[in-house]
Parts: sequence; structure tokens; C-alpha cells
Amino acid sequence: MTLDRLKPVLLLGPLVLFLGLAYFVPFLGVMQWSVTLPEPGIGQYGKAISDPLIHSVFLRTFRICLIVTVASVVCAYAITYVWVRGTPLQRLLTELCILIPFWISVLTRAFGWVALLSNRGLLNTWMQSLGIISEPLTMVRNEFGVVLGMTHFLIPFAVFPIASAMRSLDERVFLAARGMGASQMRTFWTIFVPITLPGILGAGLMVFVFALGFFITPAILGGGRSVMIAELIYLRIFQSPDWGLGAAVSVLLMVFVGVLLALLVRFVRPNRMLG
Repeated sequence: MTLDRLKPVLLLGPLVLFLGLAYFVPFLGVMQWSVTLPEPGIGQYGKAISDPLIHSVFLRTFRICLIVTVASVVCAYAITYVWVRGTPLQRLLTELCILIPFWISVLTRAFGWVALLSNRGLLNTWMQSLGIISEPLTMVRNEFGVVLGMTHFLIPFAVFPIASAMRSLDERVFLAARGMGASQMRTFWTIFVPITLPGILGAGLMVFVFALGFFITPAILGGGRSVMIAELIYLRIFQSPDWGLGAAVSVLLMVFVGVLLALLVRFVRPNRMLG
């Protein structure tokens, strides 16, 4: 093997080794729990597949993740458009709005939403003082609060794949469209959006996978009334305790994510999804 071919192996080898030790080896332990606890066999998988409670949690999780993905990608697309094609001042302000959330922990953001949206929070207090509402609105301890908190957290992650796709555009295409009489709106919907579609798919994939594993935000803003898969796994392992069932649910979730990634890689090239 020549030195040029050996360089990528040497550079990627430590990363692959770290990922294997940090993620793959522990996952093998979880898989072992799923077929050995409380007794050897695949009974826990049968229980996970047939349990109505687990069915409802899976359906709720997928519903919330889909809503969060759509909301995050739509908001991120508008923000990215200003970031890439706005004036220098608009780009600077947008970039600050994108980067600052990364400096704030997920726990701080979740409690910030509780302080803002709770029955005695800032928003309800303000609307009641202005006479807009007579009774406080319930905006936390339900799916609305979970979706809002998760969307707020995931929008910055959706921005970067979309920005990469927008920055790779050839401006001569838009000049040609305008020269042929297309309006700005028609140019946007028939040329700009289709060309950036791979970035939209990449952002949607990233947000959806991240949302599947969310724990802190749903636990705080959902208040135990909108339990998602990650919180269910935590409850089964640390509070029941039912390690075998919790491990089986974890494995099923990983299999679902793996199948989703395989399908997307099969039908959409990864380099196009990431712009």
C-alpha cells in the first residue's frame, strides 16, 4: 500500500477506533442485556412488539419527531436564506443568532421555556395583564411545549446542510431565469428550492435522527405526560427496573434508525444530502 493510500487510514483510524470503543462496544452490551435479562431468549422483543404502551410511545415519538423535523427545516430554510443571501448586517446578526444557542446548554434552554410558558410564566402573565386572556394557557406539560422546545434546539443543526447547499448554487442560473422573464417568486419555487432539495433532505435526516433520541427537553417540558422513546428506556432501566425490556426497545430504535439511514443512502447520495 502506497503512502498516499495509507494516509486516509492513518487519519481516520483513531476516529474509527474511538467511535467503536465509545459507542459500538457499549451497544453490544445493550444487545446482550436484551436477550439475557431476566432470562435468555427473545421474549423481551416479543413483549416490546406486542405491548400497547410501547406502541403508543413509539407512535407519539414518531409523530413529534416528524412535526419537529418539518418545523425545524422550514424555520432553518428561512434563516439560512437570510444568512447566505442577505446584506452584510443581516448576515452578521443571523450568524450570531445561529451560533449563540450552541453556547447554552440544553438544560438551561428547557428551563428557560418553562419559565416563559408555564401557567405563571412570563407569557401568560403578560397576556393576562393586557386582558388578552382571562385564564392561563397550558403550554407546558404537553406535546406543544415538547415540540416548541425541541424545534428551538434543533433549528441550528438544520441550518448548516441547507447553507452548504445554498452556497454551492451557480448565480448564472438565476440570471438566466430572470433574463427569460421569470419573476422572483417563480425563480425561487421552480429553481432555487429544487436545487437546494438535497440540503433540505440532509437537514431533515439530521433533525429527525437527533429528535428520536431526545430526553431532557421532553422530560422537562412534557412533565411525564408526553413520554418519548428515550424517556421510556430511562424509566425501564433506572426506575422499573426492567433492563431487558429497556435494552430491547433501544435495539429496536437503533434498527429503525439504521434502516432509515440505509434507505436514504440507497436512494439519495450522501454528498448531495450534505450539500
